[in-house]
Amino acid sequence: MRALRVALLALAMAAAAVPAPAVQPDEILDDPALEARAREISKEIRCLVCRNESIDDSNAGLARDLRLVIRERLVEGDSDTDVRDFLVARYGEYVLLNPPFSLSNALLWLAGPLMLLGGGAVAGVWLWRQRSNRPATPAGDSPLTEAEQAELARLLAPRPPQDP
Repeated sequence: MRALRVALLALAMAAAAVPAPAVQPDEILDDPALEARAREISKEIRCLVCRNESIDDSNAGLARDLRLVIRERLVEGDSDTDVRDFLVARYGEYVLLNPPFSLSNALLWLAGPLMLLGGGAVAGVWLWRQRSNRPATPAGDSPLTEAEQAELARLLAPRPPQDP
């Protein structure tokens, strides 16, 4: 029974941790089709205040303004592409959460994999050099002198039992 309570509590906590959309009731359009389009577009647009959050999830004032602009443009008859193009023209490609691959942002897309490959190459060269510079016999492998052998034999010799 206790395990069931713990599981229910964990489920309730997980459900409470799901972010709620930040869209306010006064922003919602009367036309459900337009509202669905507006929500889809706003999930793809970055909040310029929160950085890694969509304007659909952000409570920032600028995010609200952008959500309203999207809805106004849709009501005026713009297509989804027209709305995105308008926002990109106004704020740059940074406003898109998933910008398309282009020549202007190729370095940003390729920087991570290139750094990973470069780091792997540096580590490989370093390990190869370490292995090739290793001496044939380590310094600790030289034979023991007669004095060291005698001391080792004394230390390893069995001791006679002591009387209590």
